[in-house]
Amino acid sequence: EIFATCAEHDLASICNSPLAMGLLSGKFDNTSRLPNDDVRGSGHSWVAYFADGQPRPEFLDKLTAVREILTSDGRTLVQGALAWLWARSPQAVPIPGFKTVQQVEENARAMQHGPLTAEQVREIEELLAQPA
Repeated sequence: EIFATCAEHDLASICNSPLAMGLLSGKFDNTSRLPNDDVRGSGHSWVAYFADGQPRPEFLDKLTAVREILTSDGRTLVQGALAWLWARSPQAVPIPGFKTVQQVEENARAMQHGPLTAEQVREIEELLAQPA
C-alpha cells in the first residue's frame, strides 16, 4: 500500500490522475465513445478505466454504487473523489487534470469540504469490495 509506505517514511504521495482519467467526473456513461486520438480511446493496456474508447462497465457500476456517498455534504462527484483520497491519507497530494477554469475552481473548492469521514470511507470500501 503506497499510502502506508508514505506515512511510515513521512513522504507525500503524488496522485496523478486522481479522477481516473475523467471517469470520476461523472461525464461518461455506457454510451460514451472517445476518438482514437484520445489516449483513453487508443487501446493501450495501461488505460485501465477505458477499453476501446469506452468506459469499462465494471468501473461505471462501481461509480454508481458510491456516487451518493461521494456527493454527500454538498460535494460534487469530483470533490468527493478528491475527498476520498484525502481521507485515506493526509500525505495524498492529488493532481487532477483540467481543461477549463470552471474545472480548476471545482477542484480547488474540494478543499473547503475536506476529507470524507472514516464512516464514509468504510462504506465506500464495502461497496467497492462487492462482486460485480
